[in-house]
Amino acid sequence: MNTHDSTTHSQLTINAQKSEFNEDQATCCQISIRKNNYGKGEDQEWLILCSTEYLTGYYWALFDGHGGPEVAIMASNYLHYCIKQKLEEVVGGITEEHPPMHLNGQHVCQSDPQFVEEKQIRQKDVVIGALEQAFQECDEVIGQEMEAASQSGGCTALAALYLQGKLYVANASDSRALLVRKHNFIPLSTEFTPETERQRIQHLALMYPELLGDEFTRFEFPRRLKGDDVGQKVLYRDYSMQGWGYKTIEKDDLKYPLIHGHGKQARLLGTLAVSRGLGDHQLKVIETDIEVKPFLSCIPKVEMFDLTEQNIKEDDVLIMATDGLWDVLPNEDVAQMVRSFLEDNKTDPYRYS
Repeated sequence: MNTHDSTTHSQLTINAQKSEFNEDQATCCQISIRKNNYGKGEDQEWLILCSTEYLTGYYWALFDGHGGPEVAIMASNYLHYCIKQKLEEVVGGITEEHPPMHLNGQHVCQSDPQFVEEKQIRQKDVVIGALEQAFQECDEVIGQEMEAASQSGGCTALAALYLQGKLYVANASDSRALLVRKHNFIPLSTEFTPETERQRIQHLALMYPELLGDEFTRFEFPRRLKGDDVGQKVLYRDYSMQGWGYKTIEKDDLKYPLIHGHGKQARLLGTLAVSRGLGDHQLKVIETDIEVKPFLSCIPKVEMFDLTEQNIKEDDVLIMATDGLWDVLPNEDVAQMVRSFLEDNKTDPYRYS
């Protein structure tokens, strides 16, 4: 692991023989989170005192760009700053097992601790909230920068943060994180594609039909409908359905589907193969004014893995990769390759890189 102060970052070796200005970017760094000392005065208010004490976290992230390298480069340079900032804003809540309801130390209600306990709010929940907010802030800044430069583009984002003995994996992409152990492997992320997020996307279209611009239908059908299907009962799915039903086809159903295709060919509004990521604020469906961004969420799904409860060994490895790897290799093959390589190269000091 290569670590640096949070003011710098290191470029990992990816896409060998390409220039640094390619659409796949990565970052690895140490994040130092300033931890203020708090003291109680006679008026029961908390006084913030100067402190050089830090919580130290370690951060790794992958960014898979599309429409150009600009957003992937910006995200690789900026997301860890957003995470540091958001963690420092709530550091008083992540140093306690049961976060205080008020970071200024006062209880508006004497039952505040009880309410926090009833909601089962833990330290990890505050870290997860900080990560979610950091992704959102990074996305907003990217949107402003790209608009000012009259550029377009986006990227997916997969980030891992090791903090206080816990590994947090935040995914807004179709990338994947996999913990490979001696006898098993543990998926640490959930992938997001137009197909896996069909119900969220369809429900958004139901609530805001104007987003479809009278060009798309939110319903899903097994195939693209034709004029001959009008009046026929055809299999379909809507946002509320896991299963399939039958619908009498009307003329409006012949519009292009909101989500069309299957597997790697599935596209959101016929344009994007991903449903979460950063950027794409200026992206529109070709030859229309329909914006893709309202359907493209920047909020990651965060999974937490408590390493203090696991007997982690030297050869337990976290694999983070974009869809370029997972399109051709299943988890089982990746895990076996890692185990075999480490076993065959025990004396090589550079075997992890």
